[in-house]
Amino acid sequence: MTLQQLEYIIALDSYRHFVTAAEHCFVTQPTLTMQVKKLEEEIGVKIFDRSSKPLRPTDAGTYIISKARQILREVEHLKAYLMEERELLHGEFTLGIIPTLAPYVLPIFLPEFIKANPTTHLKIQELQTEQIIERLKKGTLDIGLLATPLGDKTIREIPLFYEPFLVYLPDDHPWMKKEKIPGDYLDIENMLIMEEGHCFRDQALAICSSQPAKRQSGFYYESGSIEALKGLVRRGLGYTLVPEFSVIDELSSPRVKRFKGPEPVREVSLVVHNTFTKEALINQLHEIINGSVPDRFKKSKKYKKIHWR
Repeated sequence: MTLQQLEYIIALDSYRHFVTAAEHCFVTQPTLTMQVKKLEEEIGVKIFDRSSKPLRPTDAGTYIISKARQILREVEHLKAYLMEERELLHGEFTLGIIPTLAPYVLPIFLPEFIKANPTTHLKIQELQTEQIIERLKKGTLDIGLLATPLGDKTIREIPLFYEPFLVYLPDDHPWMKKEKIPGDYLDIENMLIMEEGHCFRDQALAICSSQPAKRQSGFYYESGSIEALKGLVRRGLGYTLVPEFSVIDELSSPRVKRFKGPEPVREVSLVVHNTFTKEALINQLHEIINGSVPDRFKKSKKYKKIHWR
């Protein structure tokens, strides 16, 4: 059994096609096929069911591939340690960020990060929370930026800041005259929300979890964009909850209302797999992002962290 063979079965599991897997491993298809077959003969177990379309692992193969991923991660971590990678910050890294953070947080920290780290290249992917977690575990993503807590023992969370939820109102809404909104005012049936799969939806529903539905508003719409929801609100089609960064330039507007204390907030964190060793990257991102957010986003007794997952 060789590390190369383990790389081949992981590639085959990822692409479920011999030719595609071989191309990504920079070998010929016959070479990859021969090495996978040789490994199966050595251990006496079929790793892949070749009769299925598309190709898929056997039950035993699924376990073997999982262990192979773990072994290769450990090998990479050992190499990184021996090369003093913990103290060096250069090369390419992949960063996953959720859609409700990307358009607001990236512009405030990315320019400074690039300037401070000219030999580092961040490959940034906008992904939903579950996709980030899955890719961290597979080793195809280095670091994530999302809302926590996740409650996953394989994922390390490094809290950054606490972003308040605010209420976003149409012009003629009766709450416009109120200074702050009590949490028990919320009516799920008349609130515009994100579509399923977005953690911000789950966070908003967690704030409203104890509130009964009151009336129907004539239509039901779920969006993947906070900006789309804000546009509907401005047209008078209901109200919504927004993260403060999304209305940072509108805080003086009467349509933007804070909750009565303690304010509900989402904890925003950097997340990595427990085996991730690049502390220099974590520390640099933590320092720059923390220095870019308003002081009021720091942890406070007046905040109530939303547990949503």
